[in-house]
Amino acid sequence: MEPGKDVMRIGVAGLGTVGTGLLKLIAAHGDRLAQRCGRRLVVTAVSARDRAKARDVVIGADVTWHADPVAIAADPRVDVVVELIGGSDGPAHELVKAALQAGKPVVTANKALLAHHGTELAALAEARGVSLNFEAAIAGGIPIVKALREGLAGNGIERVAGILNGTSNYILTHMAESGRPFADVLAEAQDLGYAEADPSFDVDGVDAAHKLSLLASLAFGTAVDFDGVAVEGIRAITPLDIAYARELGFRIKLLGLARPTSEGIEARVHPCLVPEGQALAHVDGVFNAVVVAGDFVDQMVFEGRGAGQGPTASAVAADLVDIAHGLVLPPFGVPSAALRPAARSPIANREGPYYLRLRVLDRPGVIADIAAILRDEAVSIESLLQRGRATESDDGVAVVMVTHETPEWRMIRAAARIADLSAVLEKPVMIRIETLEKTQ
Repeated sequence: MEPGKDVMRIGVAGLGTVGTGLLKLIAAHGDRLAQRCGRRLVVTAVSARDRAKARDVVIGADVTWHADPVAIAADPRVDVVVELIGGSDGPAHELVKAALQAGKPVVTANKALLAHHGTELAALAEARGVSLNFEAAIAGGIPIVKALREGLAGNGIERVAGILNGTSNYILTHMAESGRPFADVLAEAQDLGYAEADPSFDVDGVDAAHKLSLLASLAFGTAVDFDGVAVEGIRAITPLDIAYARELGFRIKLLGLARPTSEGIEARVHPCLVPEGQALAHVDGVFNAVVVAGDFVDQMVFEGRGAGQGPTASAVAADLVDIAHGLVLPPFGVPSAALRPAARSPIANREGPYYLRLRVLDRPGVIADIAAILRDEAVSIESLLQRGRATESDDGVAVVMVTHETPEWRMIRAAARIADLSAVLEKPVMIRIETLEKTQ
């Protein structure tokens, strides 16, 4: 197709779930998009590892196929590059750099790429005067990037937190519903296509940490710092802890949380007990949700599908509409030169309540010994559950405590001392409790 102001020509690298979803969306809503953009969006070039693979989308004969995705950046029939390959390095990184250096706007859904190279790529985009848009990289169809970068630009952001990984949320939801252990529910999620064959990025918290590092940069004006995010996954969560949490009025969720402190940005991903009365406790299955607290808007909750063909393609399309309108903003809301280095507050300084589960011998004086350690470490107990023996032959009993707000370093020291008691039969289980939403 000949170039012209009535057409925006798009090159798409990667024809997996999201890439084919984008082609479907453009085919289904071409007229609507043309009205929104003032010109028609046309895919003129694509790249995929296997050209012969069957795809449930029509790719016209006039579309150029590139064996090397990086070649899309130099294609004279491409005005905008959409990178949907994935991965923090390799062809994805090479393509995005080449496109920006060629002065072509880029849309990407690649959170790993941006978590590792976001500040560098933002500087390159600004130097070339083009857009680097990534709405699809965080929380699927939820427009959280646009909300933080534009809609909430007049606010000082006090906190951003949320459920950022649908696979982990699905597993925790179904563990709670069925009472089955992590390994069983993970295998089911893999069979249903909700979890990858290698689920490590999802269940170990890495995917959520990629997204949180981008959210923190958008919210607080700091350079992207994935390495500064403290990360803990959900492999150690058991049905027993889920059941006790429910009895105490909580749900267990994998959360990403970031906030500014006097020492720097506190950024962490880990399982949390969330009070039943709060919205995040009821975000189940593959859904995501993000809570943002701002000094003028107070608190906002964004919820929706965090992944999948339709929601992610929708986010890519939204970025393309902005580019068609000529909207060029600093990728992280402020010029890259103003993105200050991200001083970090260590997770050991986190202060809040904790859930502590112990398995101890059923004999006199054990609770007193534990209480003495907690007293010495200045850890105050809000509530306690104690259960009798499961069987006559079992000498162990469960003791579950909820603490008042306590510095994490005190809890770590107390848990280590408790673990050394001869009457304690298993390593103590400690899970942070987070009350994210303000109450009236």
